[in-house]
Amino acid sequence: MLDPKYLRDELDTVAEKLRIRGYTVDVASLQSLETKRKVLQTKLQDLQSARNHASKKIGIAKSNGGTAGALLAEMKQLSHELDNCEQQFRQIKHELDTHYHSIPNIPHHSVPSGVSDQDNIEIRKWGDIKAFKFACKDHVDIGENLGQLDFKVATKLTGSRFVVMYAGIARLHRALIQFMLDTHIAEHGYTEVNVPYLVNADSMFGTGQLPKFADDFFNAEADAAFSLIPTAEVPVTNLVRDQIIDAKQLPLKYVCHSPCFRKEAGSYGKDTRGMIRMHQFEKVELVQIVEPAASEHAHEALTEHAEVILQKLQLPYRVVVLCGGDLGFSASKTYDLEVWLPGQSKYREISSCSNFTDFQARRMHARWRNPAQKSPELVHTLNGSALAVGRTLIAILENYQDQSGRVAIPEVLVPYMGGIEWLE
Repeated sequence: MLDPKYLRDELDTVAEKLRIRGYTVDVASLQSLETKRKVLQTKLQDLQSARNHASKKIGIAKSNGGTAGALLAEMKQLSHELDNCEQQFRQIKHELDTHYHSIPNIPHHSVPSGVSDQDNIEIRKWGDIKAFKFACKDHVDIGENLGQLDFKVATKLTGSRFVVMYAGIARLHRALIQFMLDTHIAEHGYTEVNVPYLVNADSMFGTGQLPKFADDFFNAEADAAFSLIPTAEVPVTNLVRDQIIDAKQLPLKYVCHSPCFRKEAGSYGKDTRGMIRMHQFEKVELVQIVEPAASEHAHEALTEHAEVILQKLQLPYRVVVLCGGDLGFSASKTYDLEVWLPGQSKYREISSCSNFTDFQARRMHARWRNPAQKSPELVHTLNGSALAVGRTLIAILENYQDQSGRVAIPEVLVPYMGGIEWLE
């Protein structure tokens, strides 16, 4: 959430900065509501003052043995007017909050203009794309030919956009998770955390999923107070909600493996084949909580931490910076890592690494005690997938396939596979 005072005082500036997102601020409506709020707030203060004054006069009259009939009638009328005014003020405040909560974060000054992912800008590439001497298959054909991926039985069990894994592929999926966790803990200094997979509405609001994206995630039907997490970002970032963190504790760096559950609203007809876009998938997520002055450097470092996994797996990829029109609601700046998939002959997203500045922290009331300031300040929050496990699995199946349909295990994963070097 943006600073309400900044929105009130610099609304035209905010509207101009958000144009790079393709987002239009309803300036006239907000200004009209703010005017009504100010008028009602002044009236509310005047009525409260008048009621307090009337209450004192009643007390004086009674202490002097006089009657207070007229004053009591005046008090009753003032209380009635005050109740009406408070109700109107709450309604206007609710309308303002609804507007403010729906306004996205302001893009960092370095974010390029553009309207879609076609306008994202590539900033670097890593690795060589393998030239296959045979017609390479996609992960669906590879996995089904091995008898280790089954989409049909998953549809029977649940529905579309689910998969059942068997044997070597199931083990490879598990090995990837452990490898990613070990790397981020041992080499990058993250603390592992295990969190609930059901969260409450306050947690979803804190990271920006509510109210704007209520249709994108699954609620627990038996108890609508809980939602299945769309990403570990939600519970892990909310660990610092309503906290004041000592400066000596920063930065906080967490790594978390979790399943993720998404309705994929608006994706009808997209990526219906295979494991690219699932209702249930798993990720290893990185979250950092930092001082504001450190967040730009932390964003670069977190992105590099995600890249290390791809480099160790010898998977070719590229890094793109998202344009304004493709930027997520809460993000100020985002780098996407896109891995090469031979089965599609294209790069596909495998990680998004974002700096949210103080946008999530304001919603969560997450602050730190800056020794140079008297009052606590908002922290900055960042996160990134490092990596999406299913998409990493896809990339290995497709990049490490051979002509006979076998799949080589990346060297770094062989110890995690108990010495197995091939899926066959």
